[in-house]
Order: sequence, then structure tokens, then C-alpha cells
Amino acid sequence: MSEEKNKVITQTSSHMEKAVGKLEYTVTVYTENQIGLLNRIAIIFSRRKINIDSLNTSPSEIDSVHRFTIVINESEEVVRKVCRQIEKQVEVLKVYYNTNEEIIWQELALYKVPTEIIAEEVKVERLLSQHGAKAVVIRKDYTVFEVSGQREETDNLIKVLEPFGLIEFVRSARIAIIKNSEGFHKKLSEFEYKEPGEEAVENEFLNQNEEVFSM
Repeated sequence: MSEEKNKVITQTSSHMEKAVGKLEYTVTVYTENQIGLLNRIAIIFSRRKINIDSLNTSPSEIDSVHRFTIVINESEEVVRKVCRQIEKQVEVLKVYYNTNEEIIWQELALYKVPTEIIAEEVKVERLLSQHGAKAVVIRKDYTVFEVSGQREETDNLIKVLEPFGLIEFVRSARIAIIKNSEGFHKKLSEFEYKEPGEEAVENEFLNQNEEVFSM
């Protein structure tokens, strides 16, 4: 076998090894609402050459705490390392990473189509019921449909509408709720709203300055 063929086989094997074990993970980051934090988190991914498939920021159920929902395709080992690095940011309170089976998630999609064509050639009521869609805007020149669901559901309607002149399509970033995260939420709520103690605690080392601070 020639040296060139050996090189090709080695490179192919290397690429296959890198691809093995990659899954779609949703990374949930709970943070304080600070300017510039999103940029610093994005840099952590870019330095590792990890492509972000979806990114959403929103308030959480706790006042003053925000959450980032980030979707990536990587191995669990890489995702774990990235999460640890994100947690080192001062403003970050907690980071979770989960597979799709461990979360409840949705996306929102909007589709703009010519009203005249869609009204003449498609039974709109059946279209809406089959795909769980609803019309959010109806004008003489165009109609906008909305669908919320998982990626497969939003992609299906694209295929249906394309033959009728799909003018515009946009899909939101993923929003997700972790199935088993109540423990962290409860602890964080207790930390945020815990009242300060009424009793003062005496400093037991106050009268031992020379012993404590002597070299």
C-alpha cells in the first residue's frame, strides 16, 4: 500500500474517531444579569472551535437570575469541560448539560406565504390542523403561519409550503426546561430570599490578636 493511501486512511480514521460519541446537548447556564457575560461565554465555545447551533437568553423564575440555553453537538467529555470552564465565570451560578431525553424543549417558527395562492390551492383548515399551525397575520398579499414544536415538526411545514411560494421562514432558538432540576431551583430560591439572622455571633478570636496574627 502506498504512503499516500496510508495517509488518507489515517486521516479518515481520525475524522471518524472525532465524530464518534457526539450527541446534541442542551447547556443551561444560570447567571447574574451582567453586561458582557454572553460575549465571554461565546468566546469559550469559539476557542474550542465548537459551533453553537442555537442560543437563547431569557429571565428565569427567580428575580435577577437569567438563563442561557445553548445547543451544541459534541462528545460528553468536551461538553463537561466546557461547562466547568463556564462555571468559572464570576457571574455564573450554575451550569447544566442535558441530552434531548432529559429536557422538555420547543422552538417557534414563522412562515410567510402568498395569500392568493395558499387560499386557492390549499385547504387551509386541514393544513393548520395537520401541523398544529395557526394564522397570525392575514393580508391580501401574504399570510403568516406560526408553528411551535420540535425541529422535525417545524421542518415538515417548510416542505409542505415550498411548492406554494414560501416567501420567508424564520425559526427561534430553542427554549428548554430540565426535567430534574427542582433541587437547584429550590436552593437558589432559599439563598436569594433568606432573611439575615437576628442574633449576633460573637467573634471567638477577637481577644487573641497576638496569637492569631503572630508569624
